[in-house]
Amino acid sequence: MKTALFVLISFIALTALISGLIMITNPDGAVLNLSVSLLDGTAFKNFKIPGILLTALVGGTNLLAVFFLLLRNRNRYNWSMAGGIIIIGWIIAQMVLLGTVYWIHFLYLGIGVLIVLISYQLKGKWAA
Repeated sequence: MKTALFVLISFIALTALISGLIMITNPDGAVLNLSVSLLDGTAFKNFKIPGILLTALVGGTNLLAVFFLLLRNRNRYNWSMAGGIIIIGWIIAQMVLLGTVYWIHFLYLGIGVLIVLISYQLKGKWAA
């Protein structure tokens, strides 16, 4: 389960950082094949601010979780659980703000739930 957790968190960190940086550098969404019209009804005019948030919150937290897992830090499962909760929150916020649901939302939501469940399980085993 430790390997699965590491792979899942690394996947979230990597994809969030790459996507976020692309959104920051190309806020029109063209590189990611996103239309700015997706943001109609939100506070955002382009993808720059969502990219910053994605990079910092989702990517940053999950990257820290990867780092703490590698170091076998005593708080590693807390960090991985935080990373899972943040991706769950990010995806739910996306679905609500955009008013649209795509298959990729379910993929990332499922990964977030798995991260939280595995982290919780491993934290319990580690504490025992």
